[in-house]
Amino acid sequence: MFRPKVPTNPMPTGIVIPSSVEPTATVRHTPLPAPVAQPSARPAVQLTPGTAVALACGGTAVVLIVGAVLVSMLLAVAISGVSVAVCAVVLRSLLTSGRTHR
Repeated sequence: MFRPKVPTNPMPTGIVIPSSVEPTATVRHTPLPAPVAQPSARPAVQLTPGTAVALACGGTAVVLIVGAVLVSMLLAVAISGVSVAVCAVVLRSLLTSGRTHR
């Protein structure tokens, strides 16, 4: 039931020669007329100097905010790494001093 059934190809019995078909009528096709461009229903976007400045300021603000977030995340990881390293050094010194004083 779950095994695929592969069809078997019979062996060819000989050379197959296609029959030639002679055209009975000549049909002449006329080219279609070129499509006419329809005017769009939406108005074209026009940037005034005020909107261009607003877009530039908005893009700059986004870049600065994303940069500040990424830098703060990197700083948090660096501070965590330094604190773990300091804890490891303190624990190591406590363990070695406990063995030598006994």
